Amino acid sequence: MTYQLTIFLVVVLFTTHLQAADWLAFRGSEQTSVLPGAMLPVTLDEKTIRWSVDLNGRGLSSPIVVKDHVILTSCEGVRQDKLVVSSYSKAKGDMEWRRTYRATGRTASHEKTCNAAPTPVSNGEVVIAFYSSNDVICLNLAGETLWFRGLTHDYPNASNSLGMSSSPVIVGNTVVCMVENDADSFSIGLNLKTGETLWKIDRPRKANWSSPYVYTAPGKPAVVLLQSSAGVDAIDPINGETVWSYQDGASTIPSGTTN
Repeated sequence: MTYQLTIFLVVVLFTTHLQAADWLAFRGSEQTSVLPGAMLPVTLDEKTIRWSVDLNGRGLSSPIVVKDHVILTSCEGVRQDKLVVSSYSKAKGDMEWRRTYRATGRTASHEKTCNAAPTPVSNGEVVIAFYSSNDVICLNLAGETLWFRGLTHDYPNASNSLGMSSSPVIVGNTVVCMVENDADSFSIGLNLKTGETLWKIDRPRKANWSSPYVYTAPGKPAVVLLQSSAGVDAIDPINGETVWSYQDGASTIPSGTTN
C-alpha cells in the first residue's frame, strides 16, 4: 500500500504544477513518460504536497488524470476478486465516486504483484479499466458503468500463473488488450462503445508483461505495436491485420516507445 500511495501523491503533484495537463494512459498520454515543460518538485513535504488520501486494497497500476479527475484502480479481498475503480478531485483530493465489481477470471498472482496491475486508459470521455483477471470495464467520467466484459468466459485458458500486467490502449473506436501467456495467448480489439470483439489474433505462447503502444508515422494511420519474445508487430487497430513485423526478438517485460 505504501508503494501505491507514493505513486498517487507524485501524480497529484505532477498535475498540480501543470494545471490542466492530462495523463491519460500508462506512461502518459503519448506513452513516452515525458511531458515537455514539466516543473516537478524533488521532495515530498508539507510545502510540495497539496493533499493526500489513504487507499484501501492493493494496486500497482498507475493513476491517470482526466480533466479534473484522478482515476485509479485497485483490488480488495483475500482473493483479490473485488475490483475497484475510484475517482478523486484533482484540486482537493475528495472522492468523487467509487465503483466495485466481482472478478470473473483467475485472480491469483505472485506476491510481488496483484490483480490491479494494468493501468487504466482514457480518451478524455470514458475510462477503460483492465485487470489481471482479464476483466475489462468501461465507465464514463461520472462513474456510470457503460459495459463489462469478462474475457475468461470466452477464453478460459488465457491466464498467467504469475499475474498479467499489460495495460490497454484506445485507438479511435478500438480498445486493444494484450492477453499473452503460456496457454491461450492472444491480443484483442474491442469496440469502445459496446465491448464487443472487433478482432482477435493469436500471439506467441509465452508469458508477456509488456504493454501495447500506439505509433503514428507521418502521413499514415495509427498502428498498435505489440511487443513479444518474437519481436514487434504493427497491427491495424480497425481490423487486427498485421501491417509490418520486426522478427528479431524483444523483451517481454519493459514496453517499447517511440520519439
